[in-house]
Amino acid sequence: MNVFKQAAVFVRANLWILPLAALVIWILFRFLDPAPPRTVGMTTGIESGGYHQFGLKLKERLAKEGLTLELYPSRGSVDNLHRLTDGTSDVQLGLIQSGTTSLLEREQVRRLRGLAALYHEPLWLFQRGDTDIQRLTDLYDLRVSVGTEGSGTWSVVRSLFGEVGNQRARELLESGSWLASGSTASVQGLLEGELDAAFLVLPVGNALLRELIATPEVRLVNLAQTEALASRLSFLEHIVLPEGLLDLAGNVPPENTALLSPVATLVANTEFHPALTSLILEASREVLREGNLLDAPNAFPAAVPMELELTGEAEYYHREGVPFLQRYLPFWIASIADRYVVLLIPFIVIMLPLLRSMGPIYTWRMRARVFRWYEHLRRVDRLIINGQINGVIDKEIAGLHDLEGDLSRVEVPLSYAHELYSLHLHVRYMISRLEAMKASPEQQDAAHP
Repeated sequence: MNVFKQAAVFVRANLWILPLAALVIWILFRFLDPAPPRTVGMTTGIESGGYHQFGLKLKERLAKEGLTLELYPSRGSVDNLHRLTDGTSDVQLGLIQSGTTSLLEREQVRRLRGLAALYHEPLWLFQRGDTDIQRLTDLYDLRVSVGTEGSGTWSVVRSLFGEVGNQRARELLESGSWLASGSTASVQGLLEGELDAAFLVLPVGNALLRELIATPEVRLVNLAQTEALASRLSFLEHIVLPEGLLDLAGNVPPENTALLSPVATLVANTEFHPALTSLILEASREVLREGNLLDAPNAFPAAVPMELELTGEAEYYHREGVPFLQRYLPFWIASIADRYVVLLIPFIVIMLPLLRSMGPIYTWRMRARVFRWYEHLRRVDRLIINGQINGVIDKEIAGLHDLEGDLSRVEVPLSYAHELYSLHLHVRYMISRLEAMKASPEQQDAAHP
């Protein structure tokens, strides 16, 4: 038997492993995450606001990578949180202001995971020029706007006064003595003298902020104890505006000014496919690469500050960067490879013992091709021993000759040929023995007691 025939025999003898391998693959695929979708929904903010503008830039960047980002404008962080947690919206991603998750029930928070902090959204406290505010407690007897109830601004202000621990502040917030109005109304109230102070959460380039800076009657408060407050509230950061940063010509602010700043945060719900994490965060890095007046280039996206637990994929990205394969392959190819590499290890663990058993099973099957014929010889031998051969001796001799013919058509590898030829010798021996018994009846009588 030549090499090719031996190989063919080996393959045929081990075809049993193919359905087993297929079964193993099917079982493993049952536990494999589905392929990442090509479309993701993200809830942003008002169309003229910073959240939606960031979403538009991110959408453009992701389109180059083959991912469609569907944007859903909203009224802001609180609206986004409800969309992400109500289980009915077509959104998997959202932008929220850090600190606003305190407005949710615990069960709702469990449905959210953090991906990254994106940029600072400072809490600005502006006052009329004829007031003098240095600490939060200086606001108690003033006309103050704290943002609409349930808004991001209102949430941060409530947390700040909660840390101060003053009963009067809680009464002012809960009774409505302080004005609960939006950013536009608050700015208008300051400009017209209807308010003494206003809290605003705005990105550094916002038009309302520029309007306040350009108004001499309104000043930015350099609030005391900001570092202590930031230490107590993990979703806030203490930042310092250098003198003249906002307006060099007008020297605004006129001195280094301390601020507390929430951050715009990218979050995902349980419907988000984790394999898309690195693609979205890398696209976010491209969008935010240049930074702004407050954020240094390449400072964001970042893992902190973060009030929600990061996903495992987000933790890896912030620690190691883009996964290895995605550095050299297009995302969708790398994603497929990553998914199947996960399968490869358990597949090898399961298949290795099966592959190692192929040799012994092959040996057993090759030897079985020879040894199964010995049953015929043993049957003839029993007939002789039991004295039952007399009437069937001619039939058994003919059967053994037929067996010789069958054996001539049996194919085994050369390494098992000696066993086949041993069987030939044993068959020939049995034929000779029966022929001798046929020729000499005395031998038939002597063959059994």
